[in-house]
Formats: sequence, structure tokens, C-alpha cells
Amino acid sequence: MPKGVRRFEKGIADSVYRNGKIYTVDGDFSVASALAIKGDRFIFVGSDEDAQKHTGEKTVVNDLQGKTVMPGLVNSHLHFLGIGLSLIQLDAFLKPKQDILNDVADAYKRREAGEWIRGRGWTQTKWDPAVFPAKEDLDAVAPDIPVVLYRVCGHAAWVNSKALEIAGIIRNTPDPAGGEIIRDDNGDPTGVLIDTAIDAVSRCGPDPTEKEKIEALLAAQEHLLSFGLTGARDAGGDLETISHMKALYGSGDLKIRIYQMCSPGEAAEYFYEVPEDERIGLFDNRYTIRSVKLMADGSLGGGSAWLLEEYNDRPGHVGNPRYTDKEIYDLVKKAREAGFQANTHAIGDAATRQVLDAYEKVLKEMPDPDHRYCIEHAEVVALEDIPRFAQLGVLPSMQTVFAASDWSLVEARLGRGSERIKGVNAFRKFIESGSIIPNGTDSPVELVNPYHSLYAGVTRVDRDGRPPGGWYPEECMTRQEALRSHTIWAAYAQFEEHVKGSIEIGKLADFVVIDRDYMTCPVEEIKDIEAFRTVLAGETLYVRGAG
Repeated sequence: MPKGVRRFEKGIADSVYRNGKIYTVDGDFSVASALAIKGDRFIFVGSDEDAQKHTGEKTVVNDLQGKTVMPGLVNSHLHFLGIGLSLIQLDAFLKPKQDILNDVADAYKRREAGEWIRGRGWTQTKWDPAVFPAKEDLDAVAPDIPVVLYRVCGHAAWVNSKALEIAGIIRNTPDPAGGEIIRDDNGDPTGVLIDTAIDAVSRCGPDPTEKEKIEALLAAQEHLLSFGLTGARDAGGDLETISHMKALYGSGDLKIRIYQMCSPGEAAEYFYEVPEDERIGLFDNRYTIRSVKLMADGSLGGGSAWLLEEYNDRPGHVGNPRYTDKEIYDLVKKAREAGFQANTHAIGDAATRQVLDAYEKVLKEMPDPDHRYCIEHAEVVALEDIPRFAQLGVLPSMQTVFAASDWSLVEARLGRGSERIKGVNAFRKFIESGSIIPNGTDSPVELVNPYHSLYAGVTRVDRDGRPPGGWYPEECMTRQEALRSHTIWAAYAQFEEHVKGSIEIGKLADFVVIDRDYMTCPVEEIKDIEAFRTVLAGETLYVRGAG
């Protein structure tokens, strides 16, 4: 019997939900009207009439009033602490530049001694002109304390002169490996730092306090639950953050299901030595640590995704690889020796190929028929490399929302109509080649709202309806596929498809009640779906309008 599956007596339920339209997302995509829960598991899924057999005097019966139910949604790639911090720090998400500067000015007036101003969410592609910002803009509103504002992708930072001064970044400071200091025509730093170049600044500033981190983790949980998300793969965690999370699970304050990717280095080295039963299925299947998150390149928005050919809008530049071939091979091999899943960030086609090559080499030397290695993002992929994913058993852990939010940026970076664009966010090509796609949002890079993600997957247009007809609409998912990508396919990427990802007898009782029928509503309404109720392990953790 698979780990986590238990046998049940088909007895009286603790709770029954009836009179609904329940998309089970089982193998047949069955639809039921009722379900029954005992403890933290489903003990019945079927008709209202048959649900009566599981209803006793103490059973709580809930009338769904015809509403739609789906399995608890799972986000396959996000940054849990980052979401929480974004909720309590300066919010620059997709704002006009002047609005961001006004917010910085307000924060400067309220600052406390020794405090830095931090925030996230800007993107130059939404500005006119669509160019990187400069330190002088921040200097004008916050001249004497450090300001660090991360781009929406997290792979670039806009800083002021004070931050550069504290970090010791001057004209002749060399670019670090895997990063870049953007400079003006005179060679002076402009105030934009790419990828590893940000480290020089972040090392100098005070980390969020323990209290702030705990506040952020709890805020992230509440935010996810409000959308019907009952689980997520957290793309990187250090030892301190993992320690905080385990303490919060132990106290019962954290209840959401998190599949933890360890950050390479200290966290990975520590957990490589921890026995499986001390890191898998902890706290009643709410927290698991069994994978490592590697980083092969940067982002398209930051101009650091590693491409096989030069950027269309920056001749001679191909991005910023993070590893040599030997370095990534060694990292993947070390994870394999420890029995850990490898999950590697790769945005560009050169980075993706390097990762596939490393995976293939390690798996030939140390075969594992159920490794479920992932390439996180797989955004720009050479057409000839797409079939390799299914052939190697590598999962493309993608973000359908990127097809909606990045299309104009992709055309600028790669060239409108270019052959390589055909391998960008190529959902249909991946599925037809035999892959399944675990779907996430990379939040706080994008909003965590899963209905935006489902909408983008089936339309490939943004929430303003652009481009008309969809961006390369032949790559759209069906509605069933998109829902599977946020449920059972996402669970598979976590080795947990036997306990979650669908509404079936014996599985964990996680589900969401939504305000319209996802499968039949007009396609443009998918993005507007809202959660009425979120149930995790049979316990209602969110009700719209409550509290």
C-alpha cells in the first residue's frame, strides 16, 4: 500500500456535503453531487441519495446549494516567505514609477532608526518609456538611507546611491559570476543590479526579524487559503525559515500543506543527512522536505535568462549562466546520492539544455525510475529539447500565467515571429509529447490567484484581453488539463498523487467551493472566480466574508 494511504470503514461521516457539482478530477474526470468526510479523509464520493448511508445523528450536513466544488488547489511553484514579506513590505506590484517613488517618500517619512526601505513588484515594461530606472530617482525621495526595491521577477533590484555606497559598489567593481551591475555610458552603476550582483547589497542590510518572518509566514497562509489553495511547492527555503515553519506546524498555527524545496548549501547539506521519516509527511501530511532548488540562470525581464542565441534587443548578450556544466552535474549528483528530487530554475533555452544534460548524465550513472526531477519554469525551450522531458521523465514545472503576462516582453527579447518563440510556454507541445505540467504562479513574481493561472492556461491572453485571440493560441490547454495542472499533476510533482490532488475515497479531504462553474462558465469569467469556502483535512479554514 502506498505511503499515506489508509483503509477506512465505510461508516458514519463526521461531515457530509451534498447538492453540489463536484469535479473530482479522478482518472475519468467524474462529477458527483455529494461527498462524506471522516477524520481528515474522504470516505464517500457520489450521489446525494447514497450519501445518506454515511449520515448519522452527529453528522454535520452541509447544503452546497448547487455550487461547484473542486479539489484543493495546489500551486507548484511559489515563494512562501516571499509572499508573506510582500504583504508586509512596500508594494510596488506593477505600479507606475511615480507611484512607487511616492510610496518610497512616504516610507522615508515614517522610517525608524537603522531601518531600510524594502519592497518588490516594479517592472519597467509597464512604464513609458519602458527602460530600467536609475538611482537618482530614489535619491531624490530617500537620500540618506538604503532603498532596495526588487523587480517583480526577483532577479533585478533598483537601489539608491546610499545602498550602493554601503555595499561598496563603484565604477570599477567587477560583475560577479551569474550577475551584472548595470552601468551608464561612463561606466558608473545606474542603480540596477541583476541576480548575484544584488547579494553585495543584501548582505549589508538587516534581515527581517524573527517576528516579521513569522508574521509573514502566517500572512502567506491566510492569503493562499482565501483562493482555495490548500497546498504549494515552496521553491527554496533556508534552515532558519524551515525551522520557523516546523515550529508553526508544531503549534498548529500553520495548517496549509507545503512541499519544501531546500535552498542549496547549508539547508540542503543538513537535510541530506536527515532520515526520510523525519522530513516526509510531517504534521499529518502537511510538511515535506525532499527536494533541492537549484538556479541555472536568471529571468527574461532582468535580461539574465541564458539563451542559445543573443537577445534581440541587446546584441551580443546571451544572459547569465549560474553554473558550469561540471558544477550543475556535481549538484544534481549530490542530490541523487541523498535520495532528493532535483528542481532547477531554468528560464532560457541554453539553461534548460544544460539542466537536461546534467539530469540525463546523473540518471544514466545512478538510475532512478521514479525521480520526478523538475525544470522550474521551462519558459524558453528549444523545440528539439521538448520531447526530451518526457523521454527522461523530467517534469516541466511551468507557470501558465507567464504566457499572459510575458508575451510582449518575450517578443522584444527574442524577436517577434522568431522561430525560437515557438518553444516559449509551449503547453500544448509539452502535453502532446507526453509530459504533464505541474502549474504554479511563482508568486510573489505574479499574483498567487490560481484562477488567473487557469484563465491564462486556456486562453493565453492577459486579464485585459490582450493580445486579441490569444498569444500563439494553438498552445492553449483545455479546461480539464488546466485544472489537472493545479491539482493531480501538481500532486504528482510532490510524490503525493496517492493522497491528494483529486476528490476520491481514501484521499485527504481538501477541497474548495467556488462561486461559478469553472467547466461551463464563459471563458472570460474564469479569471473572476472566487472561493466561497476552503476545506483542508475536513476542516473549514476559510469562508468568504467571515471575520
